Amino acid sequence: MIFIPRTCKGYLFTLIFCCSAITAICQENENEGTGFLKYADPTIGNVGQLLQPTRPTVQLPNQVIRVYPMRTDYMDDEISSFPLTIVSHRLGEVFALLPTVKPVSPERWKERMPYDHDLEINRPWYYSTYLVDQDIQVEFTPGKKVGYYRFNFPEGKSKSILFDLYNRGKSEFKFVSDHELTGMETYHGTIPVYMYGIFNASGKTSPNAEGSGAKGWISFEADAPKVIEFRYAVSYISAEQARKNFNSEFKGADFNTFKQAAENAWAGVINQIKVEGGTEAQKRSFYTALYRCYERMVDITEEGKYFSGFDNKIHKTERPFYVDDWTWDTYLAHHPLRAILNPAREEDILNSYVTMYQQAGWMPTFPVLFGDHACMNGFHSTVMFLDGYRKGLRNFDVNQAYAGMYKNATMATMMPWRNGPKGPLEDFYYSKGYIPALKPGEMETDSTVHPFEKRQAVAVTLGHSYDDWALGEMAKELGKQDDWKKFNLRSFNYRNLWNNDAQMFLPKDGDGNWIRIDPKFDGGMGARDYYDENNGWTYMWQVQQDIKGLVTLMGGKSGFENKLDQLFREGLGRSKYEFWAKLPDATGLVGQYSMGNEPSFHIPYLYNFTNAPWKTQKRIRFLLDTWFKDNVFGIPGDEDGGGMTAFVVFSSMGFYPVTPGIPVYTIGSPLFEKTTIDLPGGKQFTVIAKNCSVVNKYIQNATFDGVPLDSPWFTHKQLVQGGRLELVMGPKPNKQWGLADYDYTAFKNR
Repeated sequence: MIFIPRTCKGYLFTLIFCCSAITAICQENENEGTGFLKYADPTIGNVGQLLQPTRPTVQLPNQVIRVYPMRTDYMDDEISSFPLTIVSHRLGEVFALLPTVKPVSPERWKERMPYDHDLEINRPWYYSTYLVDQDIQVEFTPGKKVGYYRFNFPEGKSKSILFDLYNRGKSEFKFVSDHELTGMETYHGTIPVYMYGIFNASGKTSPNAEGSGAKGWISFEADAPKVIEFRYAVSYISAEQARKNFNSEFKGADFNTFKQAAENAWAGVINQIKVEGGTEAQKRSFYTALYRCYERMVDITEEGKYFSGFDNKIHKTERPFYVDDWTWDTYLAHHPLRAILNPAREEDILNSYVTMYQQAGWMPTFPVLFGDHACMNGFHSTVMFLDGYRKGLRNFDVNQAYAGMYKNATMATMMPWRNGPKGPLEDFYYSKGYIPALKPGEMETDSTVHPFEKRQAVAVTLGHSYDDWALGEMAKELGKQDDWKKFNLRSFNYRNLWNNDAQMFLPKDGDGNWIRIDPKFDGGMGARDYYDENNGWTYMWQVQQDIKGLVTLMGGKSGFENKLDQLFREGLGRSKYEFWAKLPDATGLVGQYSMGNEPSFHIPYLYNFTNAPWKTQKRIRFLLDTWFKDNVFGIPGDEDGGGMTAFVVFSSMGFYPVTPGIPVYTIGSPLFEKTTIDLPGGKQFTVIAKNCSVVNKYIQNATFDGVPLDSPWFTHKQLVQGGRLELVMGPKPNKQWGLADYDYTAFKNR
């Protein structure tokens, strides 16, 4: 009820207030999104615990143009610039843009722009902010290779747009008319990125500028429109292609039409998964996680051509060419999720990997615009190929893929953060079955080892055991029996570093002697001498390819379960301050378990391999509820462009791919009473969780397609055929459900 004062002045004030409130509500609703898209909030996780936060990225799904304001993180109340695109996830931007009402002078480019968080709108398809000191509203909406900025300047003020660079090297800004701009910026030292843009008004422009510090500007007279619009396109091919990209995408569309098209593109992918029940907070976390899974990879083809950083040539193609992937992070859940939601795109991505191998001579690990960005460890693209192949994804050159996988496994360096041919440490691995470690204080003898990333001897041995398993399984699929025997044998290399006394994977030296360490803390920064970003408690579980073998090493199901319990309860043995000073990536801690780093994702699901599957249900709910809140702190570690949030999507739906390469999903505890995935071809996969709530998280009984289900597994085949998983949930665990024995590796054939 609204009280309206009797005085005309009071009545007028109230009327104005009500109209303003209605306008604000309408504006908010206008930007809310269609269907479940309203739950996607790009600000979730924008403040990192210790390391990288998420960014409020605005783009079309899996497309080149990605924009967010340049600032330290969400806590920063000043923006330094707006980019024309983020070239690669956390690996740089091109073409900085700054609006100003002040006279153009060299100092203007250095000024930061205060803004008001409460006047900022962050949607996947639209961004708006208010620059409080200059009274400028900035808006942006994306296309595929184009972007659309709109600047609402104050009345009676001068209006200028400044252009700058993010990278050193050859560059230029040229105004070809009083409202038309071209530009070139060199990205990553060698790659020219071209830009073509048009303003909606004529202005006074800067002289042409070339060189490493090139800058440009345009200023508008007082009679120019109050709202200045800038439409632009980028190209990785040529200046001419940038113009073509501009003309092919804009075609007369105004800002609101363009914005609506972007929203529709997001609605198409977000509404592919529909949920019922759950809390509003759970929906926000879930759909924001799903939105994050479309940040990468990106399609860089431009009218049937693309520039490849793998041979620095321009190629013609009839298929999309994708870059920007970090496989150490994404092979676990991101690629498997895409294999469900858009298998054709995943096939194009796998085909892109094959093409990269053909162009560069190695199967890439972190393919980005400038080539393979050697990061982390392992050849996990091998797992990706096996996983896709076994899920029916065959629209790529399988034999060439196998050739690349085989070459990496027999001829490439295994050293972290390195590319190139193998050396003596790889030969040692092939012969002895593990990477030899150095004793504490021992100097490195191999010049190929990265001085900061070190040998990571245990992590590399475990990671390549999984990769070699995947290669052997792929060989078996292709009828290459000798290769299968060779790599299947290597898949058991993990056993060579199992210390039965410590019940943990520990390093050995070159003579086969155990190196005495504290597996919680030793190994230098990030434990990189022996592990990687996490300690021995995390790497204890890195045997996804042979979980039954790991269970045996731990003395059977009971010992395995007890060790899992201990993981979540084991103390740090020191202060968090001391622990995180050495292991800053191990965030989201529960005991020694690190929710904030990718190697931990599958671990809570391992209770399904014991006589206590109910503990998986308990742990998953606790981890989601604790670490993935719907606020700016809602991501416990580096999200890595979909690497972490794919875990949230799977776990919220109630199942997870513990072993990519085996097309089987293990069941957790769904957040929602009903989850429906629209599958390609018109089928649907449905998860029903009757009585599901925050309290009712335990599975009482289950059926799949109406048949009683007594084990916590179902197959990819069952999913894509349009299966229906029904669970009855309750507040206390049914400790007898899910105990049916099985052969997990053979379960895929059901």
